[in-house]
Amino acid sequence: MEDKMQKITSLCKRRGFVFPSSEIYGGLANVYDYGPLGVELLKNIRELWWKNFVQTRENVVGIESAIFMHPKVWEASGHVAGFADPMVEDLKTNNRYRADHIIEDWCKLNKKEVPDTDNFKLADLDKFISENNIKSPSGNKFSPAKSFNLMFSTKLGSVEKDAENLYLRAETAQGMYVDFKNVLDSTRQKVPFGIAQQGRVFRNEITKGKFLFRMLEFQQMELQYFFDSKKWEEQFETWRGEIENWYFNVLGISKDKFKWKPHTKLIFYAKAAEDLQYKFSWGFDEVSGLHYRTDYDLNTHKKHSGTNLDYRDPYTGEVYTPHVLETTWGLDRNFFMVLDDAYTEEEGRAYLNLSAKLAPYKVAVFPLVSNKESITTKAKEVYNSLKLEIPTYWDDRGNIGKRYMYQDEIGTPFCVTIDYETLEDDSVTVRDRDSMVQERVKIVELLSWINQKIADYK
Repeated sequence: MEDKMQKITSLCKRRGFVFPSSEIYGGLANVYDYGPLGVELLKNIRELWWKNFVQTRENVVGIESAIFMHPKVWEASGHVAGFADPMVEDLKTNNRYRADHIIEDWCKLNKKEVPDTDNFKLADLDKFISENNIKSPSGNKFSPAKSFNLMFSTKLGSVEKDAENLYLRAETAQGMYVDFKNVLDSTRQKVPFGIAQQGRVFRNEITKGKFLFRMLEFQQMELQYFFDSKKWEEQFETWRGEIENWYFNVLGISKDKFKWKPHTKLIFYAKAAEDLQYKFSWGFDEVSGLHYRTDYDLNTHKKHSGTNLDYRDPYTGEVYTPHVLETTWGLDRNFFMVLDDAYTEEEGRAYLNLSAKLAPYKVAVFPLVSNKESITTKAKEVYNSLKLEIPTYWDDRGNIGKRYMYQDEIGTPFCVTIDYETLEDDSVTVRDRDSMVQERVKIVELLSWINQKIADYK
């Protein structure tokens, strides 16, 4: 039986959600382009997140920092020296692999308990691979594990000998730390408050595919929440609840498809870190993270830049360096997760059970037949009136059954058909995607009817 991920990947290309990048030249591994439907779904997720975490909150503001930053930013953050994955290399083919992923895959294949490799040093990885005689996918021995830096680097300057090292950002978080003072000085925000950002990041990862789950260029949605260190445990639990609310209530995905995974090995400056994982076809994997980073970030940038990033409480006069709770979402992973959750096969049909809040098109309009001018003219009138208010798709190709099948596959919640009865009483047939139930609705009431249905949708 075809794997669910393969079905989703096929649907994404066939229906215009996602395309392999540069496909006419053979493609570029682990890089993808979003097609006409993909950009709409992506935009809907992005805007829903922004509304939920920024627009509706008094103490959260947004920024959009540049992809290129002063190279000292990444030295201060520790990325230049220590942002790395454990890599092993096939000694014959020279193909590279994540050592921890090789171990995880071997354990699953051999039905062994997967060790917590977060606590493994390079020597521990080598020992496990050697003791279990684990070979590469090509059947060859591996090189000893070594650290592989994930930062993409380039040069700034038109003369090679004078060019300065420059990095493509590996996360959006640093932009919010280095702009902390500017945001504070230019707004009326007081600690505690948050800075949010969405944007592209780049990591030269040793990846093993999984479609959109692990890519070289991807998008993050992050919120850095600045506060004093008192009662940090309460803040941690509050933001855990905010993350859960996003998935369980805003996106409407069942709780039983998620689990929290605490980090057993914390970076030296952190006090707590957990990932929220979604159950994909290959198992649970991270879609969001919550990290208590203490006051490390502002302190390290204060030290390396020489700029005072302390905060003075306007009520008590206390001066301190704010601590940070980082909440982060992988936008591409959330996109993939939404499709995985929505993909449904039942009663001989496949469709995307997308929330109406997320669906690229909320409604499709059909003329019952395309060769009768009175019907097509009326259908165009309905289409033109709806498209001004909500994303609407026009379709007059083929028979009505094939149109329904197409709209089901792309997740359109409602299909409106203009037929002979419409010419008599100005009513239309509206079909619900999930139940396939049809009902007659007056054209004058159609927009409000659809909007109410969208509001009531999960």
